[in-house]
Amino acid sequence: MLLETPGAGLFAGYAPLPGAYDELFGPDGAPRPEFLRTATLLGALAPNEFARAQQLAELALLNQGVTFSVYADQRGAEKIFPLCLIPRMLSAADWAHMERGLEQRVRALGLFLDDVYGDQRILKDERVPRDLVLGSGQYLKQAHGLRPPGGVRIHIAGVDIIRDPAGTFRVLEDNLRTPSGVSYVLENRLISKRVLPHLLDKARVQRVDHYPARLAETLRSVSPVSPGGTSAVVLTPGPYNSAYFEHSFLARTMGLELVQAPDLFVDQDQVFVRTTRGPRRVHVIYRRIDEAFLDPEAFRPDSLLGVRGLMRAYAAGNVALANAPGNGVADDKAVYPFVPEMIRYYLGEEPILEQVPTYLCMRDDDRRYVLEHLHELVVKAVDEAGGYGMLMGPQSTAAQREEFRARIEATPRRYIAQHRVELSTGPTWDPAARVAVPRRLDLRPYVLTGRDGPWVLPGGLTRVALVAGSYVVNSSQGGGSKDTWVLKGPGDGAERPPSVGAPRPAPGAASNGASSAPTPSSRPPPSRPPPSPPPSDPTEAP
Repeated sequence: MLLETPGAGLFAGYAPLPGAYDELFGPDGAPRPEFLRTATLLGALAPNEFARAQQLAELALLNQGVTFSVYADQRGAEKIFPLCLIPRMLSAADWAHMERGLEQRVRALGLFLDDVYGDQRILKDERVPRDLVLGSGQYLKQAHGLRPPGGVRIHIAGVDIIRDPAGTFRVLEDNLRTPSGVSYVLENRLISKRVLPHLLDKARVQRVDHYPARLAETLRSVSPVSPGGTSAVVLTPGPYNSAYFEHSFLARTMGLELVQAPDLFVDQDQVFVRTTRGPRRVHVIYRRIDEAFLDPEAFRPDSLLGVRGLMRAYAAGNVALANAPGNGVADDKAVYPFVPEMIRYYLGEEPILEQVPTYLCMRDDDRRYVLEHLHELVVKAVDEAGGYGMLMGPQSTAAQREEFRARIEATPRRYIAQHRVELSTGPTWDPAARVAVPRRLDLRPYVLTGRDGPWVLPGGLTRVALVAGSYVVNSSQGGGSKDTWVLKGPGDGAERPPSVGAPRPAPGAASNGASSAPTPSSRPPPSRPPPSPPPSDPTEAP
């Protein structure tokens, strides 16, 4: 029997955080109209009943080994990624807007990568500073002039999105190398189905369980041979990597072999995997290894994680690498302010998704402003991820600010700064108080791109700051996650399963609809474990 008042029960006494956009409740404390039915269903659960469900969810995570590694934690290598069973919900209208914006953004970033590793038109036209791009530590000179098999560079993208107090979605950063976290999306949904089965059915939530099939289809579509004859593998650094659970999970659910470097070899610019029946040709590698360790012949000669000659095979067009080497220049945090201009330049469109105004410390005016306002700003190293290399100015000590001042003055190209945006919040279970409390959230949707264009997984990984007052949602910094429920619209019916047939031809490249919009202004905006091989890309920490 449902309670007439959604606030009675699980949400009794819940008060949205002043100044923040609450994802479930309006400023008056009433559920947002689009979520009224689901809020009523959830609110009907008594706190004791929900506490038991939460305990079951945590036990399931433990039994299934849903873990990640924290290299800096001296207490041990493996941690359970905490899950709050109270879902984060997105309306069909909000999701449709976000989906369009994500597709637009990833298309433009892909065209940017094709350009900077090709003719470099956007640099010649001075729409993005040449020294910013070519001076990036993520710009891969070895990739210049190389065209990836299948014509796709960003096969898997993870785009971090926040919602500001006005309810506007804003992209915080792009992850275009080895974005992690999607396994937690799938596991969270499985646990929700087991523990809250009736709620999911009644809420009419879009499915996410087809992601592995979509990813496998994406990988096959870029094969240098026909998809029907494609052999694909998942390349992992090994069990000490922070995201090894995800590597093994995705390989298993896609039906692909999980391999490490010794399992592969290159002969006559072709890649082979060693099997009990002899060598087998490999056409596509979903690599979860940072490119610095990918091939000791081309990159770090001391790497034990990579495959000698792999870049030669890639350059010859005999193997597709997902994601393509060199993508890091497009998710460099100092390049991020120019993504709106990329959209205008390559697509001739205005950006659908907003960004966060950003200061580039390599610019004199920006650097002066940042150094004068360190106590107000969030400062980030352009080559760090997972919450590392960051100063939260409003919560920092004087000593921390002085440390970052010295860092910025020494290597200004390495730092950007932003005003802290008040993140949206959502009801989150506090096990100690046994009540729902507001906690800050962000969202990482995942975009797959094959020969026939991008596809966005409905929802994504909602990360939540479990500590009161915290803005840091990263798992490596004590954050947790939520299942993300994208509600179906009135016309949403059955969803077409992924095709296993031959992919459609690649769409034609967009024409250059360059606009006369200026580049971003430099003015201030208005008022561990046991010894292990080197870890792969830091973006592996969700």
